[in-house]
Amino acid sequence: MIEELKFNYGYLFEDDLLHEINDIAVYKEFKADTTIIDTNSYIISIPLLLSGAIKILREDENGDELVLYYLEKGDTCAVTLSCCMGQTKSKIRAVSETDVKLLMIPKEKMSEWLSKYKSWQEFILQSYHSRLQEFIEAVDTIAFLNMDQRLLKYLKDKALVNHNDIINVTHQQIANDLHTSRVVISRLLKSLEKQAKIKLQRNSIKVLEL
Repeated sequence: MIEELKFNYGYLFEDDLLHEINDIAVYKEFKADTTIIDTNSYIISIPLLLSGAIKILREDENGDELVLYYLEKGDTCAVTLSCCMGQTKSKIRAVSETDVKLLMIPKEKMSEWLSKYKSWQEFILQSYHSRLQEFIEAVDTIAFLNMDQRLLKYLKDKALVNHNDIINVTHQQIANDLHTSRVVISRLLKSLEKQAKIKLQRNSIKVLEL
């Protein structure tokens, strides 16, 4: 495990911290479309991604969801950090976009390492900054982009985190992620295909503009 840790985080963390993580972290694997963190659950560990991608969703009182941003290899989630610090319940749901490998760090180590390791402090601050920028981008997308623009951005983002321009996703799944109806998504997908931005295939979508 230490070699995999060095490969993914060696450029960020010093050897002493890498060895501490190796000693206390719990290794976990999740198949795609698995709920890793659920809304209203208490968070007792901080995730460090080794491979794969996770989508972070916000859920309303009716159970409708909206994708906020994605986490990839080398990332952690600022929302889980905040919940750990404040000992509050999660306000988001984290679902594996692809098969995922990660390490779970006990929340008690977060504050200890903030004072002990400068690299950990910088990593946490950078994580907050990155997630804040993504929150702002998500708000801007909802506030300022038309649904067809939001849809195209969603497809591009999904292709990038999957490292594949062919996306295996149903019209209903897209509608759920964008908090709209399947009929609207189907109509807009056909429009985007006519504009040569995507190509609709059987049970998949090829993104032509990345």
